Amino acid sequence: MTNKSYGQLCPLARSLDVLGDRWTLLLIRELLLGPKRFKDLLAILPAMGTNRLSERLAMLVHNGVIQQVTLHTPSATPAYELTDLGEQLRKPVIALGFWGLSLPIDERIDPSSARAELIALCLTGANDSAASAGLQELYEFQVGAEVFHIQVNNGNLLARSGPSEKPIDVKIQCDMETFIALVLRQITPTRALREGHAKLLQGDRPAFTRVCKVLEYKP
Repeated sequence: MTNKSYGQLCPLARSLDVLGDRWTLLLIRELLLGPKRFKDLLAILPAMGTNRLSERLAMLVHNGVIQQVTLHTPSATPAYELTDLGEQLRKPVIALGFWGLSLPIDERIDPSSARAELIALCLTGANDSAASAGLQELYEFQVGAEVFHIQVNNGNLLARSGPSEKPIDVKIQCDMETFIALVLRQITPTRALREGHAKLLQGDRPAFTRVCKVLEYKP
């Protein structure tokens, strides 16, 4: 598939040749959270439509940014995931997310479209690596209807959609308001548990405190 080109021998122009069309970076955003099936991507981005989604996915495959894989959950299901080339977009895409924090909220934006896993994705790219140095832990969150997990590997954090397939160290249940308050340090983990804003489904309180320390947002 041939995508549009600016026709300029410039690294930025070449990047935009591949990523500049509408919806493309949002597809990358979703795949930064792990492999997704076509119907998962369509459910998250319904306004994109099936034809445009098919075109964008084909273009990204053609350019080596994503690849088709098979998920076994439990039957073989085709899906898409980032290639090594696509994974290189993690830092710049997350940086764009932080840049967007400084923009005013457009009146056309639906507040209910907020997702805790996207907040977590951005926070994994801005965390203080010293806060998780030496840690090898797996945290799972239930925020409203959302479920996602975060892998911590000696200062490196990786957010993934859905429940973890590996044993977890901490499992936390809360609503969106509480999740935001925890990462913004507006409420302590101890108070959140004591007042019933959060529930510890697995793990102990010190582990819950570590989770919040690892994820806390420091502007």
